[in-house]
Amino acid sequence: MAVFSTCAVNGLAYPGRCHFKVVRMKYLFRPLALLVISLVPALCSAQAGYQVVSVQDGGTVKGTVKWQGALPHLLASELNRDPQVCDPLGQKHRDLERLLVAPNGGVANTVVFLRDITRGKAMDLPAARRFLNQKSCRYEPHILLVPLQTTLTVRDSDPLLHTVQMSGSADYNLPFIAEGQEITRPMTREGRVSMRCNVHVWMNSEMIVAKHPYYAVTDQDGNFQLTQVPPGDYEIVAWHEGWRVVGESALYDIATQVRVKRPVFSDPVIWSKPVTVHAFDAVEVNFTLGERTPQMPQGH
Repeated sequence: MAVFSTCAVNGLAYPGRCHFKVVRMKYLFRPLALLVISLVPALCSAQAGYQVVSVQDGGTVKGTVKWQGALPHLLASELNRDPQVCDPLGQKHRDLERLLVAPNGGVANTVVFLRDITRGKAMDLPAARRFLNQKSCRYEPHILLVPLQTTLTVRDSDPLLHTVQMSGSADYNLPFIAEGQEITRPMTREGRVSMRCNVHVWMNSEMIVAKHPYYAVTDQDGNFQLTQVPPGDYEIVAWHEGWRVVGESALYDIATQVRVKRPVFSDPVIWSKPVTVHAFDAVEVNFTLGERTPQMPQGH
């Protein structure tokens, strides 16, 4: 057609020239588009401040977190709603799970990580800590680790109305109205996210949105391990959520529109140590946690 075979330049028609330019531009943009696509992973990595590299001579950092001193007396929360699902054993109260200490003194649910590491292995945070389940009126797991710029999936396994209200590095408020319902949300900011339910006020959990894979959560005996760490000098940080109830926040139960009170917890405890990692070697770092543990300014 003439519209593709001719064009006007300074008022004069030149057969074929416009078609030639369109085809030429088409082939010019193709390699440019491929170049941009190839640069996207590098640009995202640079923005996140962490570079994935092959770690052939990595070392291991392992250790424990132990409680020091007398255990504090912590109040349990009253189970005052939906007992058929939330309290099938008729216990009437439930521990808020903010401080779990094993018989050997090991402290569970402490997040241990390397601060400001800029390069290393690819993201491999445990899949079980990247998914939140609402089951028997509990958030499981209690501590989540979700990679930055990925999505969190939340499931409701109870035949009840639940909510997940997030505050901190994410501020979603997710309602769940049916058993088996799932909702996903992107995690776009690094840092801590607190999660609470506006219906069952004892339900609580904490999430760390991490920009690198060198994070671990202590097991029930207080043990942790970081693997494939590039040789070098680092600061290793231990973070434990606050366990004391220091107040209450008033809110309306979205189901009954009755004013209820949700516990407010004390600030997290954060402390650190220097650590040197050698090639193909393992180094042990142990932490003690207690009522008088020295604290650092908050943040990651």
